[in-house]
Amino acid sequence: MPRSIWTGSIGFGLVSVPVKLYSALSPKTVRFHQLHASDHVRIQQKRVCPADGQEVAFDEIVKGYEIAPEQYVVVEPEELAALEPEKGRTIAIQDFVDLAQIDPVYYDRPYYLVPAQGGENAYQLLLGAMRDTQKVAIARVVMRGKEHLVAIRPMDDVLAMATMNFADEVLTPDLLEELPSEQAELSKRERDIAHQLVESLAVPFEADRYHDTYRQAMLDLIERKAQGKTIQSKPAAAPKMTAPDLMSALQASLDDARKRGGASPKRKRAAAATATKKAAGNGAGKKPASAGKGPGAKAAPATKAAAKNGTGRTATKK
Repeated sequence: MPRSIWTGSIGFGLVSVPVKLYSALSPKTVRFHQLHASDHVRIQQKRVCPADGQEVAFDEIVKGYEIAPEQYVVVEPEELAALEPEKGRTIAIQDFVDLAQIDPVYYDRPYYLVPAQGGENAYQLLLGAMRDTQKVAIARVVMRGKEHLVAIRPMDDVLAMATMNFADEVLTPDLLEELPSEQAELSKRERDIAHQLVESLAVPFEADRYHDTYRQAMLDLIERKAQGKTIQSKPAAAPKMTAPDLMSALQASLDDARKRGGASPKRKRAAAATATKKAAGNGAGKKPASAGKGPGAKAAPATKAAAKNGTGRTATKK
C-alpha cells in the first residue's frame, strides 16, 4: 500500500485545497551489488584522496564547483542553506493552459494528489472544473529543499501531478549537429508505402500491452541460477540481412506487416472497443483529460516554431 510522501495544499486564487502527494511510479529496475569474486562479500566504497592515497573522512569533504580544469570555487554548507527556497506547503497554481500546448519533453516524474481531511469538496470542485474546461494547471511547489515546476491534470477520479523540466534544461533540436536533411529526395511511391506501413501498424494506445522483456529475462536468469540450474549461453544471433535500398526495405516491411496481420481493421476495432470499455469503467460520462508521464498520457507534438522559441520541444532530456 503506497504511503503519502508530502502533505500540503493546492492554492488557486483564494481557494486552498488540502492534499496528500503519492508517487505514481513503482520502479522495477533490477539492481545488482558489487561482490568480491573470491568470497562473494559485498564491496565497500571508500572516499580516497588521489594526491596521497589516504581515505578521507566525510566531515573533511567540501563542495566545489569547477570553473576551469582543476579549478574550483568552494561553497560552504551555510551559504547553500541561505539560497534554499522558502519552505512551504502550497502548490501555487500560476496558469491554466491547454493540454496540447505542452510537449511531453517537459515532463519528469508523475505523482497523484488526493484530498486530505476536510478538503474533499474543494478537491472535487477543482477536479470537475479542470475536467470540464480541459485545462492543465501549471504551478510551483517546494519539495525536499528544491523548487519544482509542476503540471496538474485530471485523470479519472484523481488529480495527477508531474514535475517538469524548466525551459533552459531542455535542448532544442537545432543544437544537434547531425539533423536529417530537409532536401532529401523521396519519391511519391516511397512516401505512399511509408504511410501504408504506419497505418498498418496503427492501434489505439494501451499501456498494459507493453512490457519490459529484458528485466523479465534477467529475473528468470536469476531465479534459475538461484535454483542451481546450469545456464547455457545461446550463440549470438546472425545479423539480419539489410534490404539493398530504401524502397525495398519499405516494401519488405509492409509485406511483413500484412503477412503478420498488422493492425488489421478487426484488430483496430477490438483494441478500440477494449479502450472504450476501460474508459467507461474508469468513469462513465467524463471528458478525457490527460497529460504528462502518468498512465494514459497524451500530448500533441510541438510545432517547429514552438521548438525554436522554447514553447515546445522534441529534444532529449539532458
